[in-house]
Amino acid sequence: MTEIPRIDASEFARLGKAVSDSMADSMLERLATTAANGMEVVDKLNEPDIKEAVMFLLDTVGTMHRTGALQTVVDLVYLVQALRSSANDAMIDRIFSFVEHMWNNLGTEELATLAHEAKGAMEDALDHCNIPGAGGGFLGTIKMLSKPETQDALRFMLAFSCGLRKRASVLAKSPTV
Repeated sequence: MTEIPRIDASEFARLGKAVSDSMADSMLERLATTAANGMEVVDKLNEPDIKEAVMFLLDTVGTMHRTGALQTVVDLVYLVQALRSSANDAMIDRIFSFVEHMWNNLGTEELATLAHEAKGAMEDALDHCNIPGAGGGFLGTIKMLSKPETQDALRFMLAFSCGLRKRASVLAKSPTV
């Protein structure tokens, strides 16, 4: 290892004089401002909550690096930047129009109620189908078909499927936006 040459006091004084002579007032002002800002940062880092947050952040970054999650975060940032760079105004307008359309159509109280009721009906149907001792076979099917509620359910499903088919054919014929 090489030894660092020692500077005696007279050389240090000459160095200080050369630096002060070469610095303009604006340079000295910027240097003082930078030093003051640095001291503010150091002072802020000594606050207990800031210190705890910085230590947590450093520990988390270390853990993310060891597990490979940090690379995933970096890749995600690169992906978002690439998407942002490649997107033009027309693309962004279409995305927001799509999101607004979906929000207006799917984010309604009626649809939420429908989904909740459909879930409840499915749970009831599962409970009903799990009744032990329910008969099966051809005669069981004939007996089930003779019940009025079965006929009502079949009529409902037939009407629903016919209505859905009519609407699907109308949608197929309509021009796309």
